[in-house]
Amino acid sequence: MIGERLLDLRKDAGLTQDELAAILKINKHSISSYERGKSEPPDAIKIEIARYFKVSVDYLLGLTDNPNPYGGQRNVLQIPAGFPAKAQESLTDYMEFLKSRYEKADRT
Repeated sequence: MIGERLLDLRKDAGLTQDELAAILKINKHSISSYERGKSEPPDAIKIEIARYFKVSVDYLLGLTDNPNPYGGQRNVLQIPAGFPAKAQESLTDYMEFLKSRYEKADRT
């Protein structure tokens, strides 16, 4: 189950096996092995995968179909792989600007 979930999460995030391996600080062959169900990641790697993709370990293991059973509903904005860090700061600033603008519009 974890292999299928990992593959889906990785593809949804637009990441290659190489990119995910670099993020998790493991080798690409491990990612491939996990996704094909040939081996299972150690608990520490499961936790890192869950943190990175903002899902629960229960979801990775197939104990629930809800990616965030304990955290409630969250809005998530996927940032493309390789998006420059400087641009992420600008994106955050712009989101705050839009939030403020629409909050003001709702009050009038």
